[in-house]
Amino acid sequence: METLFLVLFTVILTVFISLDWSIVAALLIGLFLFSLYAKLKGNSLKAIAKMIIDGAKTSKNILIVFFLVGILTALWRDCGTIPTIIAYTVDLIKPESFIFMTFALCCLVSFLIGTSFGSAATMGVICVTMGMAMGANPVLTGGAMLSGVLFGDRCSPVSTSALLVSELTHTNIYENIRRMLTTAAVPFAVTSVIYIIAGFFSHTGESKTDIVSLFSKEVILTPLALIPAAVILILALFKVKTRYSMLCSIIAAFFVSLFVQKTEITELLSFAVTGYKATLPELSAMLNGGGISSMVRVLLIVCISSAYSGIFNATGMLTALIKKLDAIADKTGSFAVTVFVSIFTSAISCNQTLAIILSDSLCSKLEKDNKQFAIDLENSVVVIAPLIPWSIAGAVPLTSAGAPTASLLTAFYLYLLPLYYLIVRRKKSI
Repeated sequence: METLFLVLFTVILTVFISLDWSIVAALLIGLFLFSLYAKLKGNSLKAIAKMIIDGAKTSKNILIVFFLVGILTALWRDCGTIPTIIAYTVDLIKPESFIFMTFALCCLVSFLIGTSFGSAATMGVICVTMGMAMGANPVLTGGAMLSGVLFGDRCSPVSTSALLVSELTHTNIYENIRRMLTTAAVPFAVTSVIYIIAGFFSHTGESKTDIVSLFSKEVILTPLALIPAAVILILALFKVKTRYSMLCSIIAAFFVSLFVQKTEITELLSFAVTGYKATLPELSAMLNGGGISSMVRVLLIVCISSAYSGIFNATGMLTALIKKLDAIADKTGSFAVTVFVSIFTSAISCNQTLAIILSDSLCSKLEKDNKQFAIDLENSVVVIAPLIPWSIAGAVPLTSAGAPTASLLTAFYLYLLPLYYLIVRRKKSI
């Protein structure tokens, strides 16, 4: 019976995604299905409600952080943090090093702001646009951009995926980041070399794009605008809790907006809720976004998916499947199974958040060390989800930056990381 309900849920999720219907609606139907399963197993409605509430409670901390991320990303746009970072780094892009610098700058911006979508819509757009002007290979440019924006999406202190993994595995995010950077060192270096060589053989010219003057018409570009980013990084070094470091950065951004950018308080509050809106139409694609409203969908996905875990744990619904995976893990190693499960969950969920939660539910018992399992997730599902062509994890960054879908083939960092770690984990188990 468990298999029937799981297959039915997979079919419903696939149908909704293929028809471009709301994934939240599909998840609610899934919640009904799993509640029905619990009822058929003899549980009362009161007991089922408790399962759902207990599951949803596990996402309380991450929901608070997601709420803060929405406010943070909106105010960073208004106070000039994001435009200033881009303006100060864009001159580093030269024809001979263009592909590598696209990767490196997208890594930098994504690490600072913690979102692949936001990084692709800002630095990603700039790099792809400059690449077109220079005559660079669009597939290579798009792949370098996607690799870069996912670098920070995976290991930034303000990354929602990193925060989600730390909450699911009950681990410290800063310890996870340290291990993420360590395990990514070799794939990062190899990816850099590939992009340096690719850039050397690419024929590019000078770009005519003057993004700095365009940004200067929208906001005041000043070192003071970097204070909110500096607050995040400094507090991260001292391992201050993420929610508190975000709150401090929000406060810093609020005052920079108020006194440097001269934004009205009412407008700031509006941005915090509904997202920043650029006054110049030509900058709307790069700067519009953020705000609490931008996080509603992912908040609902996390909340509903967490409710699933309450039912799964109380009814033992996944026990049989987990035992089969455990038997396979004995022969292949737990990380190999996690990679396989990650491909499956990424393919059926079509987004990174749900793929992480489903992978956690199926694989958490395969690795007894929570710290190790956190890195297993970071080195598998987090970077595999964007490689699924129909997943929004990769499709949205590519589309927003104006890069072709074929760029998935040249996002080398996303392939090298799980492959390299698969070898490392295999050697440790021998």
